[in-house]
Amino acid sequence: MTAHITGTREDWLAARLELLEAEKELTRRSDALAQRRQALPWVRVDKDYRLETDEGTASLVDLFRGRSQLLVYHFMFGPDFAAGCPSCSMIADGFNGFAVHLANHDVMLWAVSRAPLAKLQAYKRRMGWTFPWASSFAGDFNADFNVWFTEEQQREGDVDYNYRREAAFVWRPGQEGGGEGAEAKIAAMCGTDTATFHRDRPGMSAFVLEDGAVYHTYSTYARGLDGLWGAYQWLDRAPRGRNETGVWWRRHDEYDKPEKSVGAPCCGRTGT
Repeated sequence: MTAHITGTREDWLAARLELLEAEKELTRRSDALAQRRQALPWVRVDKDYRLETDEGTASLVDLFRGRSQLLVYHFMFGPDFAAGCPSCSMIADGFNGFAVHLANHDVMLWAVSRAPLAKLQAYKRRMGWTFPWASSFAGDFNADFNVWFTEEQQREGDVDYNYRREAAFVWRPGQEGGGEGAEAKIAAMCGTDTATFHRDRPGMSAFVLEDGAVYHTYSTYARGLDGLWGAYQWLDRAPRGRNETGVWWRRHDEYDKPEKSVGAPCCGRTGT
């Protein structure tokens, strides 16, 4: 016998109609927030960023590929990672399907990571992805858009992420930056330690190209990315919701594999 509240079809319909009003209000508020995002002041980008792509070295302007708008997903894949973050991978699983629609609506979608291009290409082949992915290895792009931080910044508490200052990262004696809990587990899934893993962060940034100049228009991080997790939108409508118990997700080619131990040099990360 279920412990959840039950009722008649009439009870359900009355409750559903009440919920519908709240859903409609949320939709209206979401529409209004979207308009506020688009009304933010634009900041001109004058730095000459150079990124490595399948077609060679590219500027930020080159990433637009003839469109006037550019969306960049800051994919967590550092140079020392053995594989991409599984959380970012779960988000990116949806990119193939809608990137073509965005491209035909004057919007280019790219992923950008600090790992060398060869690593990104190999992982992209493994995942079966076709969306464009650029390497910002050795450049300032990730640091300038607040998705990569140095060890010195970690130690000194000089990390500004998601529009707030973080406390200094604590190395516990004997752990050598290994850490504990879910984040350590996902760091191990990426083949690295928690401290190294924690220097790269997820996020997305938007840009516009007008009269030959590039402007930064918007960035969001952490749970601001929830709306980009296609699977989460489905789970939020499932009877038990996200029903999260620890690090439950895997890369899409790992679900039939036994879970590896936290300390194993395999390959990922949780969102916050």
